[in-house]
Amino acid sequence: MEDWTEKYRPQRLSDIIGNEKAIASIIKWARQWQNNQPPKQKAVILAGKPGTGKTSTAYALAHDFRWIPIELNASDARNASKIKMVATSGALNETFDDTGQFIPIRKGGRKLIILDEADNLYERTERTGTGSDYSDKGGKKEIVETIKKTNQPIILIVNDYYQLIKGSGEALKHLCINIRYYDVFSSAIIELLKRICREEGIIADKALLQTIADRSKGDVRSAVNDLQSLSCNKKQLTIEALDVLGYRDQEKIIFDALRDIFKQKNIKSIKDNLTNLNETPELLILWINENLPKEYRSPNDLVTGYNFLSQADLFLGRVMKRQHYGLWAYASDLMSGGVATAKNHEYGNDRYNAPNWFKVMREQRTSTAYRTAIIQKLAPVCHNSERKTKESILPSFTYMFCNNLHFACKMKIKLDLSENEIKFLLGKEHAHKLKQIVLWCEKTDEKQGEIPLDTEKEKTKKEIQPEQKEIRQQSIFDF
Repeated sequence: MEDWTEKYRPQRLSDIIGNEKAIASIIKWARQWQNNQPPKQKAVILAGKPGTGKTSTAYALAHDFRWIPIELNASDARNASKIKMVATSGALNETFDDTGQFIPIRKGGRKLIILDEADNLYERTERTGTGSDYSDKGGKKEIVETIKKTNQPIILIVNDYYQLIKGSGEALKHLCINIRYYDVFSSAIIELLKRICREEGIIADKALLQTIADRSKGDVRSAVNDLQSLSCNKKQLTIEALDVLGYRDQEKIIFDALRDIFKQKNIKSIKDNLTNLNETPELLILWINENLPKEYRSPNDLVTGYNFLSQADLFLGRVMKRQHYGLWAYASDLMSGGVATAKNHEYGNDRYNAPNWFKVMREQRTSTAYRTAIIQKLAPVCHNSERKTKESILPSFTYMFCNNLHFACKMKIKLDLSENEIKFLLGKEHAHKLKQIVLWCEKTDEKQGEIPLDTEKEKTKKEIQPEQKEIRQQSIFDF
């Protein structure tokens, strides 16, 4: 069976779901190459969790800009001589098209050097032969030199940015643009799964697709793999199909790390265990901060623990301000070993919670997405830019929407607002009006454009305030 992750891999940048800001940044960088004005930073680092679209972005970029991709991945021997032979040579020389026709750089001929899994490249200790010859020996230094001399764009793809830039890779902080990739929203993953189901002729329960997307934790690749596993020799999927999948517990490792910190004082053991943790110090400190008061019940232990945590936060602040990621190590030691040694009692708590910050940020991103969608629908009808619509029109529009159900019903139909967009406009204070708006719209005779006014209050308002009706008809919102 063909691998669906490859079959449905995005071919163009416009096909990639999520991480719009990251994609916009890489397009801006690529256009400077396209205009024969190479940017000051000739390489970019795409950093983020697996399955967020980093590799797909690199190949889609090559497709859209008609560049020839040259890749070195972890399966290749990537020592200094290999990198010099493939990557450095490709970065310095000009290129040919698929027919063998020479294309000089001045006419747009470009190659894209892609180094995948670059964070796993340089620290290997696996011997490839006898003596002290290591498979990746000298690779990091050669990559730094390649970027300094390159005439072609270079992309480094990593899961762990810190692992890449530590040691002799510190020069990469200044030579490369760091572009961060984040977890893809469940709503975007669901739309992709629906499209795959349509292409494959599969009828899938909406609840099933929602569960697959939620369990993927923003990893598009794992969601597609789960759907393919469930769809083997089946054309109809229900929620019961999930029973054949083993539940993916991606939070198990972070919970184990928290237990190490809260239950023991062996700093070396804690530090060794944290090396397997796929979390940055910025996220780890949120987990510890959320669960520290649930674990340390003694006031003295809690105060000492938070003292270490606050010192770690100071180092993280300096990392953000100065972009000196070497300070991550100090922050990690303070928030792990420091918090571990702060306790003078043993505690029995063994249940930990995810940081509430995740929920707040998720709600904030969702609200931003709904606001943007409404503005994009409203701006063309008002003949205004999206910026002016957001600043000048949306506040008045929202007030009228919340306080005039007749207006809300007309706008729901006119702008084709979804229920989630209506919820956003109503807010918590007017959320109870959602059902009434939806019911009114269902009763509306679209041919005659009549909005039913079922309540006596609205009928009376219509009878005794005709002049207000005239004003409403002349409003820019009464289309």
